[in-house]
Amino acid sequence: MRHNYKGRKLGTDTSHTRAMKRSLVSALLANDRIKTIESRAKEIRPDVDRIITWAKKGDLHSRRLAIAKLGGDKELVREIFEKVEQGLFADRNGGYTRIMKLGYRKGDNAPMVVMELCTEPVKKKAAKAAPKKVAPKKVEATEEKPAEAEVVETEAAEAATEAPVEAKAEEAKAEETKAE
Repeated sequence: MRHNYKGRKLGTDTSHTRAMKRSLVSALLANDRIKTIESRAKEIRPDVDRIITWAKKGDLHSRRLAIAKLGGDKELVREIFEKVEQGLFADRNGGYTRIMKLGYRKGDNAPMVVMELCTEPVKKKAAKAAPKKVAPKKVEATEEKPAEAEVVETEAAEAATEAPVEAKAEEAKAEETKAE
């Protein structure tokens, strides 16, 4: 039976695993980068993200939860909350850590990684537009008009729009002369 055990055991008993995770999380938040084995890095990632999310909330309850998670280190919690208040993770909605593989350790061939906090701003992706449906083009046998013909047509259109205005002005003058 499992008896409410959750997460990786990391080769130690429960209390040592808990202490090791707390130590790794504290080291990562204090130094912004640690070198550890891959399974430990994957195991502490949710804890780090949770603490940073609490820091983004910034209220007293969140601060107390972070202090409890980090083993009573109030100074470290104050530093984390100040970093977040300055907008270090303001545009991120999660994914505050990055794991980069280094290779294998010489003694026991354990996969080594560097885990670091992602501090650079997030690049906004342009919203993907729905693919446009291309209507089949109708093939028409029309001749293209030269550019000069288009200019003549536009001038004729402008004259046609001005002609009714001028006609109305002349009618108004004629009515004035009749009224006099």
